Amino acid sequence: MALPAALSVRRLDARHARTAVDGLAGVLLDCVEGGASVGFVDPFTRDDAIAFFESLLPEIEEGRRILLAAYDGETLVGTVQVVHAWQPNQPHRSDITKLLVHRAARGKGVGAQLMERAEAEAAASGKTLLVLDTVTSSSAHRLYRRLGWAEVGEIPNYALYPDGRPCGTTVFYKPLEGVA
Repeated sequence: MALPAALSVRRLDARHARTAVDGLAGVLLDCVEGGASVGFVDPFTRDDAIAFFESLLPEIEEGRRILLAAYDGETLVGTVQVVHAWQPNQPHRSDITKLLVHRAARGKGVGAQLMERAEAEAAASGKTLLVLDTVTSSSAHRLYRRLGWAEVGEIPNYALYPDGRPCGTTVFYKPLEGVA
C-alpha cells in the first residue's frame, strides 16, 4: 500500500486551522456523504461542516484539543483530533476523535499516518492513555486493530449512520508507554 508521494501530516494551531476550515469541511462533508457515522445526520451541508470546525477553534487555541491534518501536496485529504480529558482525575488521558479520510484518498495509508502522529502528539503532551470509539466492523475498526489498539467491547445501536440507521460502536484503548 503506497502512501501518496507528497503526504504530510501537520499539526494545525488555531490560526492555521482557521485558514484550513474549508478543506477540513470538505473532508468531513465527503465522509458524511459517504455514509460515515461520525456524529452527524442528513441533511448535512458544507455550512454545517464549516460551523463544526469553527466551533473547535477555542479549544485548539487553549491547548485542550490537537487538530492534525493530512495533506497530499497542498490538498487536505484527512484529519484527526486528540482531545485532552478535562476531568481533574484524568490528566493522563486523551480521546481520539474524528479520524476522517476523504474517500478519494483511502487505502493509501493516510489514516495510519494520522493515527501514528496523533499518538506521538498525545505522548509528547504527557498523555499515557488514549481511548476512542468507532463503528463496529468498519475500515477504521480494522485499522485500529492493526495499529495495536485493544478492544474493550461493542455497544449495540450506540449511534446512527447519516441516514438514521443505527450502528454498533466498539470502544478501544491504547497505552502510550514508549510512543513519543
